[in-house]
Amino acid sequence: MQVLICDDSSFAQKQIARALPPDWRVNLSFARNGHEALAAVRQGKGRVLFLDLNMPDMDGYQVLETIRRERMDSAVIVVSGDVQPEAQRRVEQLGALGFVKKPADPEVVASLLDRLGILDGSRFAGRGDSAHSALWDGYREIANVALGRAVSLIAQLLDVFVLMPIPNVNMLEKSELQMALSSVRDSEEEDVSAVCQGFAGAGITGEALLIFNDSSFRDIAELMRFEGVVDSNAQVELLMDMASILIGACLKGIEEQLDVKFSQAHPVVLGRHVAVSDLIERNMAHGKPTLTIEMALQFEGRKVSCDLLLLLTEESMPRLNDIVSYLMAP
Repeated sequence: MQVLICDDSSFAQKQIARALPPDWRVNLSFARNGHEALAAVRQGKGRVLFLDLNMPDMDGYQVLETIRRERMDSAVIVVSGDVQPEAQRRVEQLGALGFVKKPADPEVVASLLDRLGILDGSRFAGRGDSAHSALWDGYREIANVALGRAVSLIAQLLDVFVLMPIPNVNMLEKSELQMALSSVRDSEEEDVSAVCQGFAGAGITGEALLIFNDSSFRDIAELMRFEGVVDSNAQVELLMDMASILIGACLKGIEEQLDVKFSQAHPVVLGRHVAVSDLIERNMAHGKPTLTIEMALQFEGRKVSCDLLLLLTEESMPRLNDIVSYLMAP
C-alpha cells in the first residue's frame, strides 16, 4: 500500500508514522507541504494520504480541493490540531474520509483504517487487483449497455443527440459521492433538483438517482414540448417525466442483462433547488461504502446537464459479484 504523510513538521510526520498499525505493510512517503503532496499523489505514492491542514504555501484545504477537482485516486485522512467542528465539517465536504486529532492515537488510527476498509484493502477493490478490476469492467459494461438503451429512448422521444459518457464505477462513501458529483457539474455553486427511485430483487437492493442542474428546466420544457409557464409545479412534472424515462429504461436494461426482475418503488423528489452537498447529506445518512455507477449526461446544443447514478448497497455485493462473474466466465 502506498501511504503518504503530509505535514510541515518532521516531528509530526514521525509521530503519525509511529501511529500506523505495526503489521500494516506499506510503502511510506513524506511531503512537507501541499505542493509536494499533490506531486506525490500524481506519482502514485498517495493511495492513502494522511494530511495536515495548517501548512505554509498550500494548506490542507487547498490540497483537498485540488484532489476533488482533478478526481485523484487518493483516500484522504486529515490529521490536525484544529478540532473545531466546523473544520471537520469542511474537510468532510471536500472529500476527506476521516478526521484524526493530533497527536494521533494508534488505536484511533487503526480503528478508522479498519472501518474505512483500508486495512484489508476492500475499499480499493477494483482499483488494482486483477480479479476485482475484471468485475469492475463487467459492471461498467453492463451500465454502458443499459445507459445506451435509455439514451436511445430519450433521444428518439425528444429528437436530440445525447452525449453518452463512460460510466464511472467505484465503492464510495457519502463524502466521496459529494466529491464525485461536484467534480462533474458545470458549476459547484449551481443548485440542483433530484428524483430517487428504489429497486430490489434477487438479493440486490439499491436506488437510482437522477440529478438536474436547475438551469436545465427551460430547455427540458422545450424538448418535451411543454406548453405553459415553467413554474414550480411544472418543474416537478418535467423532473418526474424525465426520471420515469431515464431510470425506467436503464433499470430495464440491467434486468435483461442480469436476468433478474426488480420491484420498483414509486419515484420521489429528493430535493429541489439545493446544493449537491446538501442533497447527499440529507439522503445518505450512513457511512457505509456503496457501489456507485455514475453517468453524467449532456444534450448536444442544449443547456441540459444531468447525472444518473445507481447506488447499490454493500449487502448486494456478494450476489452482484456472483452474477457478473458468471456472465464473464468463458
